[in-house]
Amino acid sequence: MTDAEDRKPQSDEARSAFVHPSGLMAPADSESSTTSEFAVPDGLAVPKPGTESETTSEFALPDGLDVAPPPAHEPEGSAFSTPRTYSARQAAAFTPPTGVPLVRLTKDVPWQDRMRTMLRMPVTERPAPEPVQRHDESGPAVPRVLDLSLRIGELLLAGGEGAEDVEAAMFAVCRSYGLDRCEPNVTFTLLAVSYQPSLVDDPVTASRTVRRRSPDYTRLAAVYQLVDDLSDDETHVSLEEAYRRLAEIRRNRHPYPGWALTAASGLLAGSASVLVGGGLLVFVAAAVGAMLGDRLAWLCAGRGLPEFYQFTVAATPPAAIGVALTLAHADVKASAVITGGLFALLPGRALVAGVQDGLTGFYITASARLLEVLYFFVGIVIGVLTVLYFGVQLGANLVPDAALVGDPRPVLQITASLGLSLAFAVLLQQERSTVLVVTLNGGVAWVVYGAMHYTGDISPVASTAVAAGVVGLFGQLLARYRFASALPYTTAAIGPLLPGSATYFGLLGIAQNEVNRGLTSLTKAVALAMAIAIGVNLGSEISRLFLRIGSAEKRRAAKRTRGF
Repeated sequence: MTDAEDRKPQSDEARSAFVHPSGLMAPADSESSTTSEFAVPDGLAVPKPGTESETTSEFALPDGLDVAPPPAHEPEGSAFSTPRTYSARQAAAFTPPTGVPLVRLTKDVPWQDRMRTMLRMPVTERPAPEPVQRHDESGPAVPRVLDLSLRIGELLLAGGEGAEDVEAAMFAVCRSYGLDRCEPNVTFTLLAVSYQPSLVDDPVTASRTVRRRSPDYTRLAAVYQLVDDLSDDETHVSLEEAYRRLAEIRRNRHPYPGWALTAASGLLAGSASVLVGGGLLVFVAAAVGAMLGDRLAWLCAGRGLPEFYQFTVAATPPAAIGVALTLAHADVKASAVITGGLFALLPGRALVAGVQDGLTGFYITASARLLEVLYFFVGIVIGVLTVLYFGVQLGANLVPDAALVGDPRPVLQITASLGLSLAFAVLLQQERSTVLVVTLNGGVAWVVYGAMHYTGDISPVASTAVAAGVVGLFGQLLARYRFASALPYTTAAIGPLLPGSATYFGLLGIAQNEVNRGLTSLTKAVALAMAIAIGVNLGSEISRLFLRIGSAEKRRAAKRTRGF
C-alpha cells in the first residue's frame, strides 16, 4: 500500500473506535489512530469529570449498602459513671485473680449492717444507689444534706455511740438523698464528711465539732428511728421534714426528772453493795453516800467545773461514810459501802465504747476515749484515796477483802443485779420500753457470772468475759430486732460486772502503804474492765453470724494486715 493510500480518510467505524482515555470521544483527524484497551465500550454512560481530580477511599461504603446512621453525640459522663459496655455478669473480669465475692445487700436487714458493709468496701466496688426522688429536678442540695448528716452524727457521738456506727449513720443519710460518693470521718471530737461528684468537679467538705456529751439514750433511739426512716425506700422524708424532726429530737426533755436520777444513783450504789456481801444497813449507807455524791457533782457541774473534779467530789461521800462507820465501830461492812459508791462512778459506758472503737479500727477515737476513762478513773482514785488516807491516820481499821467474806446468796444477789441494771438504765435516760428488757439482760449476766465463778470455780476474769459476751449477744439481737442502737440494751446490763470491789481494794492497799498488793488489785480491776469491753464486742460480732448479713464476706475491708 502506498503512502497516499495510508493517508486516505478512514471509515466511520474506525473513527468511532478511537476514544480518549478520559472518556471523551476523540475527534477524527487526518492522522492514524488506534483503539486503546481502556476505552469505554459504546453505549455505556460515563459521568463528566469534575474540575479537580477525585479519588475513592478504600473505606468508603459501596453504593446501595444500607448502614444505620451514627448515634447522636453523647454528653461527657462522669468518671464514676458505669461504662455503657459494663455488665454485672462480667464484673469478675475487673477483679483480682482470686475474685471478689458478689455483694448482695438485702433490704430486710437493718440499715446499720448495709451501710457498714458499703463503708468497708472500696469506692469502686460499692453498688450504685437506687434512684430516689426526695428533692426537686435540679438535684439534692449537697450542703444541706452534708449538714444534716453532721448534725445526726453529732447527736450519736455525743450520746456515746461508737465511731463505726456514727459513720454508718452519716453515710446512710447522704446515700438516702442520692449522694453515694461520700466519705464520712469520725474522731473523738471532730466529724467530717466529703462529697465528690466526679473527677472533674470540685469536692464539697463539711465538718462539725462535738463539744458536749450527754448520755441520753432516748434521744439516741429517736435519732436511730429518723435514720431508719431516711434509709427506707418506701418512706419519703424530705430535707425539710428531716430537719423538723431533728429539731424536735433536740428539744425533747429527758424522760426522767433530776430527783429520779438521784434516787437511781442511790439504788445503784445500794444494789452494788449487796452484790459484794452487804446487808440492809450497808444498802442504806451506800445509797445515801451515792446520792450525796450525785448532788455534789451536779453542784460542781452548775459552777462549770470539768468532769474530772466532778468525779473527784462525787467519790468522797461514799468513802467518808464507810470510814465514819468504821470509826464508830458499827457492825457493818464498810468496804461494801465504799465499793457500792464506786460502782455508781466507774465509767463503764466510755470504757466499752473505747475498746469497741479500737477493735473496729478507729484507733484515734479509741485512744481518746480510753484517755478520758483514765482521767475519770484518776479523779475517782484521788477522791477515795484522800478520804482513806485520813481515815487510816485517824485509826480506821479497814480490813481488806472484808466485803467478800461470806457464802454466796444467789436469790438476793440476782435481785440486787436486777436493781442495779434498772438504776443504770434510768441514769442513762433510756426509753421506758427498754428498761425491763435491759434489766433482765443484767440479771442473766450475773447468773452466768455466778454460775461460772462461784459454782464452777472459774477465774473472775474469764467469768466476766463470758457474761459480758452474753450481754453483747442478747443486746445486739434485740437491737437488730427493733432496728435500734445496741447501747441501750448492753450498757446498763454490764453494771453488775463492773470491777468496783477490785478497784476499792487496790486503792485501800495503796493508802495502807502496801503498794504491791494495791497495784495487783488495780491490775485485776483493769483486766476485768477489758474483759467486759472485749466480751461485749465479741458477743456483738457473734450475733452477726445469726443475721442474713454480716458474715466474713462483708468484712473484706477489715482484713488483717499482718503488721504491714
